[in-house]
Amino acid sequence: MAAALRWLLVEHPAVASFHWRPGTTLASSPSFPAAVICAYLATVLLLHRRVLPLPSLPPRALRAVSALHNCVLLALSAAMAAGCVLSAAATAPSPRWVFCFPPGGATEASGPVFFWAHVFYLSKMYELGDTLLILVARRPLTLLHVYHHAVVIAMCYLWLATRQSLMPVALVTNAAVHVVMYAYYLCCTLGLRWPPRWKRAVTELQILQFLFSFAASVVMLWFHFAAGGCEGMAGWAFNAVFNASLLALFLDFHGAAYAAKAKANKKNTTNGNNGNGGKSE
Repeated sequence: MAAALRWLLVEHPAVASFHWRPGTTLASSPSFPAAVICAYLATVLLLHRRVLPLPSLPPRALRAVSALHNCVLLALSAAMAAGCVLSAAATAPSPRWVFCFPPGGATEASGPVFFWAHVFYLSKMYELGDTLLILVARRPLTLLHVYHHAVVIAMCYLWLATRQSLMPVALVTNAAVHVVMYAYYLCCTLGLRWPPRWKRAVTELQILQFLFSFAASVVMLWFHFAAGGCEGMAGWAFNAVFNASLLALFLDFHGAAYAAKAKANKKNTTNGNNGNGGKSE
């Protein structure tokens, strides 16, 4: 089983022989992600403003489509996380390589790790379906959701275009978090309710992901400034700013969604103990 998995995720000819060629590889032109992002934002605006009619699906059909969508992303996230881990273990010349690609043209965007980075990049375009499902279900659409889904496409393109150091760590971390997230979404869609604390835990796991990325960046920066430099620093700078902005937005969302609720619950409990029947003043 392990040998078959390794062959499929690392040694398969399509994986092992992958090479990112600008203008030739699928979606490798800078105009491609730019066009996708612009089209996404324009479509979201037109649908949100009801300029374009929203498709209408019966509740049962909408649940079926949502379940299939979440199932695909759950399986894909697991495959990307496992594929990148196995690929890095099989091809990395040293542990340092996972954090810091050699600079000066010594690193080519080729091989199994970059294959999974390319799959990851393409998967972010498929994830735009999350937004459509939210709109079709007539649920509120947040700035955090739209901003994240749009800019992450540019980030993943830069991973490949700049051969960004730290990319394997970021890919595995993000894909692993998405395994938990889409498992939660899938269960909710199927009516399998997790304990309420799990919804909060999914958000906090995403926050921990960004904090971990900054900790890993410290290791990468040490290699860059003290041990000969790292490839793709321009891409890393964009990634760091993006992650910082996401961390701020997730913390704001967490505070609005959970801190205020916890404060209200505490107040209600106090009022109940004071004989007010649990009602707020």
